[in-house]
Amino acid sequence: MDDVLDDLFDVIEDRKETLPEDSYTASLFTHEKGQNAVLEKLGEETTELVLAAKDDDYEEIAHESADIVYHLLVLLAMKDMDLEDLRSELAERG
Repeated sequence: MDDVLDDLFDVIEDRKETLPEDSYTASLFTHEKGQNAVLEKLGEETTELVLAAKDDDYEEIAHESADIVYHLLVLLAMKDMDLEDLRSELAERG
């Protein structure tokens, strides 16, 4: 899974730098609400995950979990953090 996360984070970082007009990721970095756009998406996706879990909808659980991870990585990039910051924190808890 690390390779997938690394690859995704690299794409997010690239979109942050190049800001292609047709990129959803780039739109999050340039949104008029600023970081609130990503924070709102995290809240929305979290609610959707909770509802999917309540309904035992495993396909939706996977889908909403992926949405949360994606938006979390965008938030880390916005805060000039990276996956190593996340890995270090998780390692301390392990």
